[in-house]
Amino acid sequence: MGDGGSVGSKTATPGGSTGLFDDMMLLAEQALTLPEPPKSRWHRAGISPRAERFVNVIGGVVIALLAIGWTWTIADAAMRSPDDAVALGPRPTLGSIATPDAPNAVYLTDASLNALTGELRGTSGKLRANIQPAGAPLDTGALPEGAELRAQKPETGQTTTAPSAGVWKLAVAVGQAIKPITDFSLISTIPASQKRNGRVGLYYIGNWPGEKGRVSAPKKAPADRYRPPSGFIEVTRENADTRVSEHFKLRDFLTHDQANVWPKFLVLQLRNVDKLELVLADLQSRGIDVSAVTVMSGFRTPQYNKGGGNPAGRAGLSRHMYGDAADILIDSNHDGVMDDLNHDGRSTIDDARVVSQAVDRVEAAHPELIGGAGVYPAESGHGPFIHIDSRGYRARWIGSGGGS
Repeated sequence: MGDGGSVGSKTATPGGSTGLFDDMMLLAEQALTLPEPPKSRWHRAGISPRAERFVNVIGGVVIALLAIGWTWTIADAAMRSPDDAVALGPRPTLGSIATPDAPNAVYLTDASLNALTGELRGTSGKLRANIQPAGAPLDTGALPEGAELRAQKPETGQTTTAPSAGVWKLAVAVGQAIKPITDFSLISTIPASQKRNGRVGLYYIGNWPGEKGRVSAPKKAPADRYRPPSGFIEVTRENADTRVSEHFKLRDFLTHDQANVWPKFLVLQLRNVDKLELVLADLQSRGIDVSAVTVMSGFRTPQYNKGGGNPAGRAGLSRHMYGDAADILIDSNHDGVMDDLNHDGRSTIDDARVVSQAVDRVEAAHPELIGGAGVYPAESGHGPFIHIDSRGYRARWIGSGGGS
């Protein structure tokens, strides 16, 4: 009967243990045995080559349809007119700036600052302050929806939308986020009604022509240019260096009297400061150094205009009393006299005429700033200079001929 064994039997080794070699051979034989064919196609693993080709074709068609739809959507949006956009209404956006979370609030304050820049900085782009009556609400017309303009006290951080008299910083607020406008101040004036017997506090101002009756102003002047001022800027030792533009500070325009009386009071029209900056920019564009400008005379109180200092040549309705005039000289070499602007080797009235020509160009470009320009020669006590104002009509003179 052969060797006396059977299939699956185990051969004993000399040592009496199970044949490990036979077990391994049996497992190998079972692993190499092919499975039985499936009973039907539903029992088959995977798909047939024909089915695979069908699936590939269907997938390609779907991808092509998606690409066509996406391309049509982009082309339709590009060709749609603004009227179509209005009719359809605004499309939804991701991350609307109206969301009151911190990142969007900061983004909106940045947008607000950019929107305000053109309006606050003036035509020249170089104004550094805005002036308004104390208690007047801040104008938020240029701000995006949801933003608010506030005045902020630098010393305390206190904010308000209707600042009292004094010098404030400006900031834009959105929700709890507040972002200051750098290098810019809000100056709130005290009402002129605080003047009593020609004084505000200890500071003697005097009275304007027409303050107690009608003034005989030039007929060609705008009606508001010869009205007494409605308020005064209170200038203290602490705020006198507040910058009102790139080249000028509050102290530059103070009346040259009552040196030891503080606070002082000032009338200043920013339209003329803006005009001065435009004139300086015009000169600079022609290669003239305007890094240093001296204001010989800015605001004059009525009492000083009438009898203070040397009143020779002062007009009874001097624009200096209304805060929109300045006598200036370019002194970038700091020698105390007008620079040699025409390069003839001397400082003369001809150098003031160089500035007057710039005034003509500025007024031609900005007729809303039209006004006076008078050139003055050197005299005992001062060198040549030029008077510039924005009275509302054109005036030109030499020396004291036209009054200032």
